[in-house]
Amino acid sequence: MVNISDRLSENTAYLRGLFKNAMDFILREFQIDGISAVLIAMEGLINKQQVTLGVLNPIMRTAILQPGGKEKMAYIQHNVLGAVDQLELYTMDDIILRLMNGFSVLLVDECDYALAFGTQGFEKRSVDEPDTEIMQRGSREGFVETYIINISMIRRRMKTPALKFEPVIIGEESRTPAAICYLDTVVDPDILAEVKKRLAACNLKDVLAAGYLTGYLERPSIFESVGLTERPDTLCGKLHEGRIGILIDGTPTAVYVPYLFVENFQTVDDYANRPFYAAFIRWLKYIAFFLAIFLPGIYVGVATHNPELLPETLLLKVAEAESQTPFPVMIEAILLYFMYELMREAGLRVPKSLSSSVSIVGGLVIGETAVSAGLVSAPSLVVIAMTVITGYVIPKLYEQMAVLRLVFIVVGGIWGVWGILVGLTFILFNLCGKSSFKVPFMAPVAPFRLHAMRDVAVRIGWKRLAAKNNPVQNMPGAGKEEKRL
Repeated sequence: MVNISDRLSENTAYLRGLFKNAMDFILREFQIDGISAVLIAMEGLINKQQVTLGVLNPIMRTAILQPGGKEKMAYIQHNVLGAVDQLELYTMDDIILRLMNGFSVLLVDECDYALAFGTQGFEKRSVDEPDTEIMQRGSREGFVETYIINISMIRRRMKTPALKFEPVIIGEESRTPAAICYLDTVVDPDILAEVKKRLAACNLKDVLAAGYLTGYLERPSIFESVGLTERPDTLCGKLHEGRIGILIDGTPTAVYVPYLFVENFQTVDDYANRPFYAAFIRWLKYIAFFLAIFLPGIYVGVATHNPELLPETLLLKVAEAESQTPFPVMIEAILLYFMYELMREAGLRVPKSLSSSVSIVGGLVIGETAVSAGLVSAPSLVVIAMTVITGYVIPKLYEQMAVLRLVFIVVGGIWGVWGILVGLTFILFNLCGKSSFKVPFMAPVAPFRLHAMRDVAVRIGWKRLAAKNNPVQNMPGAGKEEKRL
């Protein structure tokens, strides 16, 4: 760490060498009543008009008759630019960090510290509705890439001094600013300390997305124990439950922990709709989850090894359809599934002008034409199509369901229904043995708590739901649960 020298020539030489050949590095030299000074900034990160009118002009038009550079700097700080956001800097690392965040920095000869001014003026995306978490009711605002704006959106919704934001820097080279947010009246201090410890252990060179941090906040597993959201209202609700959020500059996605498995089936719309309809939709998602993972595997297992489980009429239809195709049921299901996944990936990556063409070609290839040509059977096509559609009901779990779906197709084709049951047992063991910051991942289902089912199995009305807050650290099995909520 290099401290700022009281000799301006040494400071400017150090910075010029550091930013050699950097075309966006700005260093403006001028005189303050016979004392040399420089104003440093990065092109594209500052508002030039604000720098000129708010910083340079007041300094150069004011008679600063103080004897030395340090006295002149103090006079500028307190009398000339008292209305401008400013910060004292004492090391070169501080200067570099502030420059990269859109500040302009003033250095004066015979002064061993610098002043940074908040003159940010870089382009940013306006607040808009997030594409990944579309809701029928509620706010249309979503997080943006500038984390200061994200902080303001949370603060606007939670007008309480208990809401805290702690700044952190992540990434050895990117030096990405981030903020840890929580409610100090609800949060568990042990969980907060563990989050800070894991972030401090992050040895990434660059942090360019929220997903970079998930590997440091959870243990490797197919199911994520770190929550991601693009909605400020969702994060505010999680903070009220004792969660800890992490806002990262440069990404519109916020991270929060601890994260429970049942949260994959909960949305903001559940709490804006009538309780009976919210409960119906929630059970629909539970059913869709099991169908999306196990339906193709069960179909392949029953058709290959356990046909006696099918009704006679349905068995004859399946046997007749499969007799006209060249592939076994398992290979047929795998091929169909890969084609659907290829269509989905192409639809995500292809330019919007070509997305309609992908849909048309996919509908022709995987559809009536493929059945008519005898390449695939109609029952297999229906099963795979239903499986893919049910997977879209729970977008948070689509990645996990996509992998498990393929695994159970292979398991069902090799070992039949008994293999599916063994695989289900392994999944349950994995889910029940997993924890998120010492909170059981399957809580409050395992360990079970009947009282907590009011927002898991069903969604009761707000009058009863808001009567007692249920912090996440008080979940059964977390070690700090209350005797009775």
